[in-house]
Amino acid sequence: MEFLGILCLILITTTLAGVACKRVGIPAVIGQLLVGIVLGPAMLNIVHQDVFVHDFSEIGVIMLMFIAGMECELELLKKYAKPSVMVAILGIVLPVGFTMLIGQLFAFSWKEAFFLGLVLAATSVSISVEVLRELNVLSSKEGATILGASVVDDIVVVIILSVAVGMIGASTGGNTEVSFIVKLIEQGLFFIGIFFLVRFIAPYLLRLSQKMNIGSSVIIMSLIICLGMAYLADLVGLSSVVGAFFAGIAVGQTDAKTEIDFNIEAIGYAVFIPVFFASIGLSVTFNTLGKDLPFILVMTIMAILTKLLGGAWGAKMVGFSNTSSLMVGAGMVSRGEMALIIAQIGYQSKLLSEAYYTSMIVVIILTTLVAPFLLKYFVKKQESALQ
Repeated sequence: MEFLGILCLILITTTLAGVACKRVGIPAVIGQLLVGIVLGPAMLNIVHQDVFVHDFSEIGVIMLMFIAGMECELELLKKYAKPSVMVAILGIVLPVGFTMLIGQLFAFSWKEAFFLGLVLAATSVSISVEVLRELNVLSSKEGATILGASVVDDIVVVIILSVAVGMIGASTGGNTEVSFIVKLIEQGLFFIGIFFLVRFIAPYLLRLSQKMNIGSSVIIMSLIICLGMAYLADLVGLSSVVGAFFAGIAVGQTDAKTEIDFNIEAIGYAVFIPVFFASIGLSVTFNTLGKDLPFILVMTIMAILTKLLGGAWGAKMVGFSNTSSLMVGAGMVSRGEMALIIAQIGYQSKLLSEAYYTSMIVVIILTTLVAPFLLKYFVKKQESALQ
């Protein structure tokens, strides 16, 4: 029963670290990551990536992506479609493009460079939302555009991730051409199935579960949809997080969204999600950190500038002022859960080496720490410009 002691240790330390970080204005996820680094091989070496931690973290990332899908406000995206799409697309193209170029400097393979770019393309606006809410500008044009762009960003990055993992997975098997075509057909059918899930299947199943005289039947049905879609995605060669994300979008369009979101968050954030973030820290080692400092510095600067300028450029193209555009760009700088998930998938798929994986975790942490201060600065500039 050693795993119970490990679970208690992880939950106690991640909770305390999360609370401590939030009190000093740092996202709780940073504290949970640091717990994994401290407890794992990098420092104390008392907790390891065993089967228990791996399985719990897998459920954690699936639940995290399910929640992210539920919180995608598609109505908001419709309202601010044009600026949101422009900001999101340029905020993806610039990080991926510049990483591919810088990859030549550090002698990356094209697969490694592309995956590193995809890590930097992912945005986590949960931190930006807290700053915008604190400064009472969440409902402004800029705030709504940041939220809308984050929806597009998540959907586009998840689709690119799923296609990339599927293609690379097929190319590493035997009979490459046949394998690739079969996988492509399977994945195409999967995405067609998502349309029917969103429009018909999920609403029907949840209405059916509401008629059952069983406690928590709606929550159980939502978990069946989540885990079932995650399994199907894995079955056709995609990442399970892709299925969970689109399952979340499907459930999020139903009347049961509020009830499901509340209960799933309680389950996920109480147990599984902290284990997931701690497990990322457990994968980190500092064996090559000293010689990787130039790489970390270059990637951190590029991560901040490409999102800031990409978002600002997109906003400027649809008529935003200079200060307003920079505020939008600053709101897209923060990395977080999605970037960590993509980095982990790259590491597990052998597309990122251990050294680059550790370095990218550090880059994600640094950009997440810088983002709130950068956004506050440009919000103040925008307010000054309007006076």
